Amino acid sequence: MSFYFIFCSFPSSSLGMKSWKLRLPVFSQAGDHKAKVPKPELGNKYKYIEFFCSYPSLKKLGKHCSKKDPQTPFRKVDLGGADLFILCFVWLILSLLLSNASAGDTESPPLKVIAANYPLAYFAERIGGSRVSVNLPAPANEDPAFWKPTAGEVGDMQKAELILLNGADYEKWLPRVTLSKFKLTDTSAGFKNAYIRIENAVTHSHGPSGMHSHEGIVFTTWLDFDQAAIQAEAVAQAMARKRPEFKTVMMDNLKSLQNDLAALDSQMKGLTASKPRVPLLGSHPVYQYLARRYELNLKSVHWEPNEMPPNEEWEGLRKILATHPAKWMIWEAKPSEAIVAKLTELGVGSLVFDPCANRPESGNFLDVMGINVEHLKYAYR
Repeated sequence: MSFYFIFCSFPSSSLGMKSWKLRLPVFSQAGDHKAKVPKPELGNKYKYIEFFCSYPSLKKLGKHCSKKDPQTPFRKVDLGGADLFILCFVWLILSLLLSNASAGDTESPPLKVIAANYPLAYFAERIGGSRVSVNLPAPANEDPAFWKPTAGEVGDMQKAELILLNGADYEKWLPRVTLSKFKLTDTSAGFKNAYIRIENAVTHSHGPSGMHSHEGIVFTTWLDFDQAAIQAEAVAQAMARKRPEFKTVMMDNLKSLQNDLAALDSQMKGLTASKPRVPLLGSHPVYQYLARRYELNLKSVHWEPNEMPPNEEWEGLRKILATHPAKWMIWEAKPSEAIVAKLTELGVGSLVFDPCANRPESGNFLDVMGINVEHLKYAYR
């Protein structure tokens, strides 16, 4: 069989080399005048690659090369069967190398995501892995529900590709900033008809956020692990729309996450079903979704773990206990020793069920929720 060799310019930058030269075969059967031959490009940015093809294709290849590159040499060689086999093998290997190198050059950069709270940040990180870059802008010592972004942080949001919102009136800052609606995803919109509302809430303060109340829609939606799974799916769908090439792996990761959330959900249901209607106290009105999903017999006050309640608050607690004889109070964080001691005098123990709205000092969302379930077991012994 006769083959012609022709030098043609072809981009080599995809292999990351400054200079290289290869022989790539383009085969056609005798008499095939419609063989597809890649059209080479010429220029100083490209290196030469050596092509070889049978005579019927030479005219078409030469049309692209010889006129633009007067130095293009043609020469004819006769190849035996063994030589032809070797050339085919080399062509296959080099084709794979070129394909992989090209894929590496065109791979999308990590999706820039901003999350309104840690549960959403964890969902995005778990689902997207290295394909996403997730930023939780609220400071570590502040409740993201009452955080207010600075001008610089709003600028970061405007540069992000995707902003994950909790919804349920969680983002109090949202009406005061200008953001593209195409970047926003309300992760709880899928169950907005199931939102819980609070009327006549008490105004109080805690942390650097200042005075506020919990009136309106309850926003700790993720403490119902079934709702958390719906929010995780909204996160996955939003990221897949931005990076459709990663949809398959993201959906696989979502399924794994939802399985973990379903396990927590089942564990909570089994625990609370063991002693139905056990009276409990909540230190803060943030456990409504938890109570509804898992049928907790819960009444809440408005106490902070590091602030001793005034005497009138203690008197109010005694009145609650007269009709609701709870033995345990659930806290967002560990209360002070003085508060624990005074509760103990009333026959009330303290346990922590951390909503995990902000990034924990150690572990992740699932770790914290697992510890919460273990703590709650004290109330159901």
